[in-house]
Amino acid sequence: MNVLVCISEVPDTTSKIEFTDGNRAFDTIGISFVINPYDEFGLTWAIGLRERQGAKVTAVTVGKELVEPTLRKVLAIGADDAIRIDAEPKDSYQVASELAALIEAGEYDLVITGRESIDYNGSAVPGFLAAMLDWPFVNACVQLEVEDGEARAQREIDGGRETLSFPLPAVIAGQKGLVEERDLKIPNMRGIVMARKKPLTTKESIGTPAEIQSQGFEKPAPKSAVTLIDSDNLDELIKRLHEAVKVI
Repeated sequence: MNVLVCISEVPDTTSKIEFTDGNRAFDTIGISFVINPYDEFGLTWAIGLRERQGAKVTAVTVGKELVEPTLRKVLAIGADDAIRIDAEPKDSYQVASELAALIEAGEYDLVITGRESIDYNGSAVPGFLAAMLDWPFVNACVQLEVEDGEARAQREIDGGRETLSFPLPAVIAGQKGLVEERDLKIPNMRGIVMARKKPLTTKESIGTPAEIQSQGFEKPAPKSAVTLIDSDNLDELIKRLHEAVKVI
């Protein structure tokens, strides 16, 4: 079985986000990038499938040369090989189109993505990709089993979970639950050394134009100052709730 895991790199959550070009572009200077956490769940699941059933795990991302260290980390974690599609990701439709062209030219039994990326939170690439390929699609997947060309999955829905059965190939958008955080793999020294010897292939872009242009970004308003009131000063608390907050 050939499994393709789609990877995106995102800013570390501790990074201070700034914008340039009149707040029309994200400023990458000084930003540390990491593997999108939702993608890590899918990668870890795929590596587990290889250990159980002998699957081949290929990682892919859409990006320029600067994303290659992230792909090397994916290889160190345990992917067998990696592919970089040489294009600057601009929007979800463009990224999905580039991935779909690669998948149609290959022989993949299962494509795993994260539910969303934690930078733009678009949640659109997996659905676009499944529609372009005309494959079954499970979003918000928290459990997955595959055997003999068939799959069984659970996904989160309002108020519970839904169990689905479907044939492969398919697109799965995973999240926490597909594997648990404690199961996520950290590259060790042997993995880092082996990653240098694993194939990292660059594929030419098919030239899909972006359909969306960012007009500008705006940061959330800074939080207002916090007033601390002693726990035994009930009169002051009531006064502030009445005069300042106006909830009583």
